Amino acid sequence: MELTIPAALTWAARKFGDAEALADPGPGGSRLSYRELGGRVTAVAAALIDRDVVRGDRVAVWAPNSCQWVLAALGTLSAGAVLVPVSTRFTGPEALDVMERSGAQALFVTEDFLGVDRLGALRAAAVPGGLEGLGLVVRMPGEWEAFEGRGGSVPPGVVSEPAGAVRPGDVSDIMFTSGTTGRSKGAMTSHERTLGVARAWAECTGLTARDRYLVVNPFFHTFGYKAGILACLVSGAALVPQAVFDAGQTMRLIEAEQITVLPGAPTIYASILDHPARGSFDLSSLRLAVTGAADVPVALVERMRDELNFETVLTGYGLTEAVVATMCRPGDPPEVVSATSGRPAAGFEVRIGPGEEILLRGPNLMLGYLDDPVATAAAIDADGWLHTGDAGRLDAAGNLTITGRIKDMYICGGFNVYPAEVEQVLARLDGVTESAVIGVPDPRLGEVGQAFLVTRPGHVLAEADVLAFCRERLANYKVPRRVVFRAALPRNPSGKVLKRQLREELREEA
Repeated sequence: MELTIPAALTWAARKFGDAEALADPGPGGSRLSYRELGGRVTAVAAALIDRDVVRGDRVAVWAPNSCQWVLAALGTLSAGAVLVPVSTRFTGPEALDVMERSGAQALFVTEDFLGVDRLGALRAAAVPGGLEGLGLVVRMPGEWEAFEGRGGSVPPGVVSEPAGAVRPGDVSDIMFTSGTTGRSKGAMTSHERTLGVARAWAECTGLTARDRYLVVNPFFHTFGYKAGILACLVSGAALVPQAVFDAGQTMRLIEAEQITVLPGAPTIYASILDHPARGSFDLSSLRLAVTGAADVPVALVERMRDELNFETVLTGYGLTEAVVATMCRPGDPPEVVSATSGRPAAGFEVRIGPGEEILLRGPNLMLGYLDDPVATAAAIDADGWLHTGDAGRLDAAGNLTITGRIKDMYICGGFNVYPAEVEQVLARLDGVTESAVIGVPDPRLGEVGQAFLVTRPGHVLAEADVLAFCRERLANYKVPRRVVFRAALPRNPSGKVLKRQLREELREEA
């Protein structure tokens, strides 16, 4: 069994050969067989080597789902470097923070995306000369062809040496996530563990070379990268990337590409089910849906099976530090799929610790947090158990039900939002004395943020001003949807804000 990603790519090119590996319908996209994918990745690795990227260097990718994202990521790993995915939902300051703390020496960056010049935003956030550590910047798609062409001058032996020197325990990627303090942490994972995640996901879902997998989940997220790109690589499935979810476009792709596998947040399926033009598309090729990240109503699971004709609908539980921890299995009834996140998977053990905290231990845990041994020790105890900060319970069959979030995190449209990070931004708004942010139910996104603010005497703030301030500094999914002004916030005797009481007050109002 191949234990490094470059070796897995070589294996896939040999085993699956001329079978389609990648079908990118977007601008500048390509259709590549597994053999062609291997050749293109080699060319990208050679171009990186030509630009002095060496084993262990960090290479950031800040772009939406595309063929070029896949080539950049796999080329980075084949050059012996470390991949640092950056969220396209990040603002310039947020992306700059990730790149500076990861020590990225190279950057693949999209040009205009969703009306934003990403490189321009990055430069605006940096102090003069602050991007000098980036020895290589490649704008996509404009500069891609010229960059990839540079690899032709590198001797084949020079290109194959770094890929062959990669060891299973080497760091393959650093996936940044926020902690309860609001400071992002870079979860480091090895080649062997990352491939273990991909294989476990493919095995649990029954992903095979006969499948065509539409990846709507962003590649910068573990769901899109490890349970998407790499799951296809180890199973031989064809990958079809979609840059931005749009229900109409998704249905067109399902019909045109004969998509069989469509994972995503519950809101994706609800949007398709309720789309007025759904009846005009042939969606009969669909067979597998995998969801989670928010409460999944039984009625939604039943509609997915009855109206979208999914043979299998699964839910699961994981986090950046342990991507595939539990999953339902094909054949589980709708009630189990809806009410639980399934049983342990990927060799994980699951137990419930003090305070009903979910603890995980298994072979595919992260190696630790980048440059943060204190946070690593707090997350993974001496016996190897990851303290997730989520609360839950196990039933007699071993199915896990998530009952709460100890860390106060909520999930908006499939993305984790940590209130402390939003509260830190609000604290910088002139006139704000204190704030508390909680997640409240939303029929489309699962949960959205609601901010409670206390203003300083003599200061008057409007909700629109607060939201505009947040939009300039936070990714859209982190921006609260509603602001409530209070004279004071409820607190316990030690001074901690009682967010539980705020939630109860909202429920009573509702």
